[in-house]
Amino acid sequence: MRCLLLTTVLLLVQGCGGTARAPVEGKTTKPANPATVTSPDRSFYTVVAGDTLYSVAWRYQLDYRQLARWNDIGSSYLIHPGVQLTLRKPARFTLPARDKTKPRAVRKAVRREVSQLNPRLEMAKTPSSKSTVQQAPAVIKGSVINGSKPLNWRWPTKGKHRKTDSPTGKKGLQILGAQGQSVIAAGPGLVVYSGSGLIGYGKLIIIKHNDVFLSAYAHNDSILVEEGAEVAAGQKIAKMGSSGAKEVMLHFEIRRNGKPVPPLDYLPRS
Repeated sequence: MRCLLLTTVLLLVQGCGGTARAPVEGKTTKPANPATVTSPDRSFYTVVAGDTLYSVAWRYQLDYRQLARWNDIGSSYLIHPGVQLTLRKPARFTLPARDKTKPRAVRKAVRREVSQLNPRLEMAKTPSSKSTVQQAPAVIKGSVINGSKPLNWRWPTKGKHRKTDSPTGKKGLQILGAQGQSVIAAGPGLVVYSGSGLIGYGKLIIIKHNDVFLSAYAHNDSILVEEGAEVAAGQKIAKMGSSGAKEVMLHFEIRRNGKPVPPLDYLPRS
C-alpha cells in the first residue's frame, strides 16, 4: 500500500513538471517591427503603436497630404494601430488616358457629357470663364510658400558635418558633436513625431514648418519636446547622442513635399 501511494505521488509530480506554464497576465509586448507590417510589394503598411501619419510618410518618402488623400484621412491626420494604409496612388485618383483614335466629334460629345455631370471641370477648362478659373499658385522659391513669410533656416547644432546617402537618410547631413550637446529647431513649427519607431533613426523628432517643408533630427540621446508641441526657431528640442548610430552625431534632414532635399541648399553658410 505504501509503495502504491509513493508511486502515485511520483507520477503526479512528473505530470506537474511537464505542464506548460500559463502566460503572465498584463505582460507588455514590444511593438511590431515596421519591416514585418509592410506588404512584400511595399504597397500597403499596417499602422503600429507610436506611428503618426507623418512618420509613415517619412519612412516611405511620401507627401503626408498625398498619403492622407489616398487613404481618405481627414485634416486631423489621425491614424490608429491596425489600420492598413495604401502607399500607392489608388486607381480612382488616376484619370483615364485620352483616346486620340476616336473622331473629333465623338470626343466633343464625350466632353459634353462629362461637363453635364461635373460643370466645374468644364468651367476650369474654359479660358474665357475668368470668374471660375483660379490663379495658379506662386512658384515655390527657396522656402517662401505662396507669399507666406520666408522660412529662415538655422543650423540645428554646431560641429563638423558630412553628407550622407544612406538608405534612411538620402541627402541628409551628419553633424558630429559631443554627448548631450544641444540640438535646436532649425525653424519654427509643430512637432509631428517624437519617438524611436523608425528603424535607422534612433530617437527621432520630425517638425512640420509649413505645408511643404518638414525637418528631422535623429540619433538623439534624449528628446525634450512632445508630439503636438509648437516650437520656435532656435528652441532646444533634444540632446545629441548615438541612439541607432555607431557614433555621437545628429542626423539632420529636410523634406520638401515628402522628398528629401540637400540641407546645404537651405542652411546658412557657416
